[in-house]
Amino acid sequence: MSAVERVKAAYRRIAEVDRPEVWITLRDSDEVLAEAAGVRQDLPLAGLVCAVKDNIDVAGIPTTAACPAFAYTPTKSATVVQRLRDAGAVVLGKTNLDQFATGLVGTRSPSGAVRHAHRPDRISGGSSSGSAVAVALGIVDFSLGTDTAGSGRVPAALHGIVGFKPTLGLLPNTGVVPAARPYDSVSVFTADLALAQRVMAVLAGPDVADPGSRDWPVSVRLAAGPRPVVAVPTPEGLAPLSVEARAAFIAAVESLRSSGVHVSEVDISVFVESAKLLYDGALVAERYAAVGEFLAEHQSEADPTVSGIILAAGKLPAHQLASDQARLAAARTAASVVLEGIDALLLPTTVGHPTLAEVAADPVGVYSKLGTYTNFVNLLDLAAVAVPAGQADGSPFGVSVITRAFDDQVALDLAALLTGEVAPEPFAPSVGLAVFGAHLRGRPLNHQLTSLGARFDGEIATAPKYRMFALPTDPPKPGVVRSEDGASLRGERWLLSTAALGTFLAGLPAPMSLGRIRLDTGEEVLGFQCDPVSAAAGKDITTYASWPAWPGS
Repeated sequence: MSAVERVKAAYRRIAEVDRPEVWITLRDSDEVLAEAAGVRQDLPLAGLVCAVKDNIDVAGIPTTAACPAFAYTPTKSATVVQRLRDAGAVVLGKTNLDQFATGLVGTRSPSGAVRHAHRPDRISGGSSSGSAVAVALGIVDFSLGTDTAGSGRVPAALHGIVGFKPTLGLLPNTGVVPAARPYDSVSVFTADLALAQRVMAVLAGPDVADPGSRDWPVSVRLAAGPRPVVAVPTPEGLAPLSVEARAAFIAAVESLRSSGVHVSEVDISVFVESAKLLYDGALVAERYAAVGEFLAEHQSEADPTVSGIILAAGKLPAHQLASDQARLAAARTAASVVLEGIDALLLPTTVGHPTLAEVAADPVGVYSKLGTYTNFVNLLDLAAVAVPAGQADGSPFGVSVITRAFDDQVALDLAALLTGEVAPEPFAPSVGLAVFGAHLRGRPLNHQLTSLGARFDGEIATAPKYRMFALPTDPPKPGVVRSEDGASLRGERWLLSTAALGTFLAGLPAPMSLGRIRLDTGEEVLGFQCDPVSAAAGKDITTYASWPAWPGS
């Protein structure tokens, strides 16, 4: 579908669903269609439409953060928005949110409460409420939210869609109204993991204008390995859930087990306790630092719950903030101990699905409960992917795969086991490596790759210019030599980080070396080679075309 056709379909869907509270600003259709007509079809996101939470700048459209008195019209888009547009995505408009991104309910906005996409008496979840509902209703292909305490994950769970909150700083916050600056992250809502990966590949990368932005480390892991280890809460850690929700979570755990994942129970109290620091401790002072001075002058124009939370934070003494920052540092250390030897932590994404009336009666209490399993993630510098995991109590139920910082790809892979999708391609930088013998899957040295976080990237065949020799080594391995009188050899390609490749190369024994291997596609990749002198001491097995096909392997 072309970008123009997709935009027309989006506006038809907007008219069909008749949910005006999703939007704070919806662009004129003629303007958007004209923009779509100019999109080059070779761009990575060409033909896709998106929505942007209204605390993220889009040039020429007011940014309100759901507070009209705060509104300003930026002349420049946020870095993430500009990257989307440069990649061919078309922005339909700005979506509703809990004012100043303060809340997990989606009801704290002068533009109206954003109702759940399919249960209109229930909350949509917030603060990225409009962005999540726009995806859940099929209006847009994807949307941008922000996530400080769970705003990019709770609405996803309540709607049965994907909410990806990457490692802090991977997506720059330039042009994003801060909520709690050190713990803010742009997030992405999609219907599936594959599209989340496509969007993240466009968005990720540092920005010199954002001092909190971060680049991938050279040692980034690209996969969890052949037998991932996932931690889950002890029964006590699931106490906040209803009977049905607990059953849905246990079913998700069993699904991972059946996929070959090793599951280990852990005490999650350090995570739950650290989560309380965000609002019950002095870290909430970051909210005042972001917009407190504005609210002090415009309190009558703000949501009372929002202004109450933020203005109270302005009265906290500095020594209490310093004390809670020290407590948080200790919690990070304690959490790292719990996660030692663990690839990911699996948790329910949220607790319950309140009605609009329940939130009106107890806005702070309901909010706190919704953030039970989400508030700590950014505080502890973790990444998380929220995915659907069935139904509970009449609503969608979701779980979150939570990983250490920069293990985002590991989170995506494990999430794919839960959704039944093919694991998305990695969006972290990598180097390809061609292997032909003992490092193939199921072979004795394959662990040397998987222990470095290497990722299997498929089977390959070389150009017909190589010969293979069985070398007299222990364990047996082949030597590959370039030869004009050669043949096409079959092997595998693996992806590694640059640091992992260096570590691997440093431990490579003679007579093996790495060099450029030309594939039958014409592409050149790094691969195992052997010097001709060492190869001459082996047996020529080129006619077998692959190491596993030779009986002596």
